Amino acid sequence: MICLDTNYLILGVSEGSEESRRLVAWIEAGETLITPMPAWFEFICGPVTEDQKRTMRAFISQIVPFAEAEAVEAARLYNAIRRKRSLRVDAMIAGTANMAKARLATRNRADFLPFMDHGLLLI
Repeated sequence: MICLDTNYLILGVSEGSEESRRLVAWIEAGETLITPMPAWFEFICGPVTEDQKRTMRAFISQIVPFAEAEAVEAARLYNAIRRKRSLRVDAMIAGTANMAKARLATRNRADFLPFMDHGLLLI
């Protein structure tokens, strides 16, 4: 299972992008693609067209709710990296990926590297 970060959602609807090619390859390989609700929220805030939303939604098997279990895991990660305020939403995304036992696909590896010492798997 692969969990898509916001930048994969945004770049995945760009025709010819590396991200769109990877999305197609993952689907063809039988991977299940999910995204956390916070990432979906960031994506639909735009600017994005309705066609782009529909296209991306067709790739995603599930928009994973940010519920209590995800919040607890996100808080654990956030506290483990010494509460760096700029990484709060990233902690929510990482926590959701961890709870889903999914690898996180992101183009923003630098912000997610601190979470790897605490269980996050990056692609």
